Amino acid sequence: MVKRTSFEGDACPVARALDAIGDWWSLLIIREALSGQRRFGEFQNKLGMAKNILSARLRALVDHGILAIAPASDGSAYQEYVLTPKGRGTFPILVALRQWSEAFDDRPEEIATILVDRAKGRPVKKLELRAEDGRLLSSADTTLKPRPAPRRRSAG
Repeated sequence: MVKRTSFEGDACPVARALDAIGDWWSLLIIREALSGQRRFGEFQNKLGMAKNILSARLRALVDHGILAIAPASDGSAYQEYVLTPKGRGTFPILVALRQWSEAFDDRPEEIATILVDRAKGRPVKKLELRAEDGRLLSSADTTLKPRPAPRRRSAG
């Protein structure tokens, strides 16, 4: 496997996120984990990945704190991969990718599923970025500015 450049220490939060989840296999593993898959064989069957690639991606996701290894929930000797809070936090990222694909794919009719609210059975609304006051924002409405320096506590 080719060694990727690490963005772990990069000042950009997008680059840092991509360091943890930026390859497509990792995002697909997370997708499957969000759908309830927990075992190596389940991931392999669903994704059709080579064992060595799956092992490397699972190890990286564990190293980044996105997945954790736990004893099998059925009491067997197997181990399972469970999403951590950090891993569950990727859900909006995957929803955003899904909705982007649904909006811009050349053949949207070939997309096999729709995301629905489990309780109501209705499609999920498109994600929106809103200002603190509730206004809908686009990229033209935002900018980056330096983070304020941490406040020093006074002694005494």
